[in-house]
Amino acid sequence: MSEAVREAVLKPRPGTQSKFLRFLANLVSYVFHPVFMPTIMAMLLYKLSATSFTGISAHDYFGKWVSVIIINTLIFPLIATLLLKALGFIQSIHMYDAKDRIIPLIASMVFYFWGYHVFSNIDSPFILKVLLLGSFWGVIVLFMANIFVKVSMHTMAAGGALGLIIVLMAISPVSMMLPFFLFLLVAGIIGTARMLLGVHLPFEIWAGYVLGIVTQLAAYWYLL
Repeated sequence: MSEAVREAVLKPRPGTQSKFLRFLANLVSYVFHPVFMPTIMAMLLYKLSATSFTGISAHDYFGKWVSVIIINTLIFPLIATLLLKALGFIQSIHMYDAKDRIIPLIASMVFYFWGYHVFSNIDSPFILKVLLLGSFWGVIVLFMANIFVKVSMHTMAAGGALGLIIVLMAISPVSMMLPFFLFLLVAGIIGTARMLLGVHLPFEIWAGYVLGIVTQLAAYWYLL
């Protein structure tokens, strides 16, 4: 689909959306931005899969391990994107144009790989390795998909989170049904928000969900 046709399809019709709905959609998009998702999931995993972190104090986990994840999956990608915008390599930090995603995604691959490399070489919980490897593979898949279609990064991150919960359902001795349905609800809200803002076609939304889930499950099967 050409950019002109795509923009015509996505262009909001006057009066079809209230300002309040757009405000909520923007709020959801910022709170659950893809750059935050690895950090959010790393924090939640300590509570959701407590048995995986036996012997590891909350002080050590959040003070050391989560700090490394924040630096590699949040701070460095943000700094790289802001620098690229300041230097004129991308038009917007929101990366509405598929071409704007190319360099930031390449930079993110490096940072995400290093994050996974660090945890793969220390005695870290299996589920944490799955999270980081799945996130790294997710960036690669997103980069490759971006050549052909503008997949929603938001729903891909949401799908990755959902995929991680599915992994927990398979390995955790505690029932994960409630977290699964809560994450399913959040993922639906994220996709709805992106649709309300008119930044993605339905196919791009659903492709994000599918690719996000698949990459996390693939990481789990690879690490078994």
